[in-house]
Amino acid sequence: MKEVIDTVGRRKTSVARVFMTPGKGRVIINKLPAEEYFKDEVKCRVALRPLVLAEKTEDFDIKVNVHGGGISGQSGAVSLAIARALAETDDSVRAVFKPERLLTRDPRMVERKKFGRKKARKSFQFSKR
Repeated sequence: MKEVIDTVGRRKTSVARVFMTPGKGRVIINKLPAEEYFKDEVKCRVALRPLVLAEKTEDFDIKVNVHGGGISGQSGAVSLAIARALAETDDSVRAVFKPERLLTRDPRMVERKKFGRKKARKSFQFSKR
């Protein structure tokens, strides 16, 4: 196994780079512990879900650089990057991740605004007279 495994995860406009090394289970996101970075417990759980499903919460130290987007997109990006890193170390976790769709990049993006409209699909208020 390689000493450091680095992977990339993306979600919406967020990009997360994960550096995984054998260790004691510390997860550092942008120089902060994961629980401190994702103040919302749900977002933290989403980000660390691959570790819990693979039952490897104590096996690796994970350092994450994440930028762009908001907290929701960032937690999804971190989740994908961690899942990819774990799949690189152990092929047996792929079978666990596949049904949970943890190895699939979520293709949903914000739809662009169109001209002649207020937003992507919302029209300006229609006045009959």
